[in-house]
Amino acid sequence: MLLKHAGLTCSTEDNADKFYRDLLGLKKSEPKSLSADLSQAIFNLDAELQMINYMDDNIHFEIFITNQLSTSQRQIEHLCLEVDDLTGFIEKCRSLQVVVALIPKGDKTLTFIKDFDGKLFEIKQR
Repeated sequence: MLLKHAGLTCSTEDNADKFYRDLLGLKKSEPKSLSADLSQAIFNLDAELQMINYMDDNIHFEIFITNQLSTSQRQIEHLCLEVDDLTGFIEKCRSLQVVVALIPKGDKTLTFIKDFDGKLFEIKQR
């Protein structure tokens, strides 16, 4: 089995660009529109949505721009990404004002970040 893409939301295109393009280094597609009818049928959300793909050869995010959804304060859902240079990635996060949480766990340290809309990502060294 192969995960083809992850569909997530962002409140603005600027937030999406800063996180997925600027921080993660993914290529951005031209925005597309998802009709209100299709949005209703798929997500039970009666609104036209702008959708932007951010991807490279290994990962693909479909980002839906909407301010109609909020992130729970008690967030459990998260995505885990592997990077080649964890230290360099953490430095890049901090330079872009992405908050980094370094959480001790036994003899290891877990690394978590949140995008500009509060979605949680675990980051691991490849």
